[in-house]
Amino acid sequence: MSVTIRKTAVITGASSGIGAVYAERLGQRGYDLLLVARRGERLQALAAEITAKYDVQATPLVADLATEQGQSAVAHVLANDPNISVLVNNAGIARLAPLAGAALHDTTAQIALNISALTRLTHAVLPGMKARNEGLIINLSSALALHTLPISAVYSGTKAFVLSFSRGLQQELAQTAVKVQVVLPAATATEVWDRSGVPLASLDPDAVMATDAMVDAALIALDRGERITLPSVAEAGLIEDFEAARAALFSSTNTGKVAPRLLA
Repeated sequence: MSVTIRKTAVITGASSGIGAVYAERLGQRGYDLLLVARRGERLQALAAEITAKYDVQATPLVADLATEQGQSAVAHVLANDPNISVLVNNAGIARLAPLAGAALHDTTAQIALNISALTRLTHAVLPGMKARNEGLIINLSSALALHTLPISAVYSGTKAFVLSFSRGLQQELAQTAVKVQVVLPAATATEVWDRSGVPLASLDPDAVMATDAMVDAALIALDRGERITLPSVAEAGLIEDFEAARAALFSSTNTGKVAPRLLA
């Protein structure tokens, strides 16, 4: 008698917003879920709702991924559960303010959650995925990985790391069946704005995407094989041109000579 092995998707920052929508959509696709966030009551409610709605098991794991203790607890699970086949690195925060006037804690918290936690959890899950030659990592970056505002030096820097980190992983895993998608949403209607310093109400409503629409677009892109996804960019050619220009610029650096324009 054959035994069906259930695959598990881990979603960080799952208690609301983008993470909660990913949890619902992946539950709909038949994955058991491990839902990670700080807010236990919300996690419990979401887990119960998804378990009742779909034929899957949704389990809450309360952890603060901005802390060493939280990162360690989740990393241990990721490294030791062979059923984990999807990791959605969604947890993140934005603190939008000029650096000179920002609280140091706001800066270090963004780095801890947006960079350190994402990297550590990927580091924990990847060896098992490679050994099984199966798996998917979805990293949530931001359109601000491509652009910096006077108030987004740290946030844009953290999201640029996520983009570069994901690009490197994609190349590292090119000869395996482990896939990495990096998603770069523009403004999306989530609670991240509540403590960002820029209220959601201050944005042009026409420029803000609904959360479920953003996740659905990212999943359609995933199904079509996209590795770098900007859900709000209509012209795929713009993305292709950007990637081509980036590659050409890097290639032009490999001369070993000072550029003539910089010679005395």
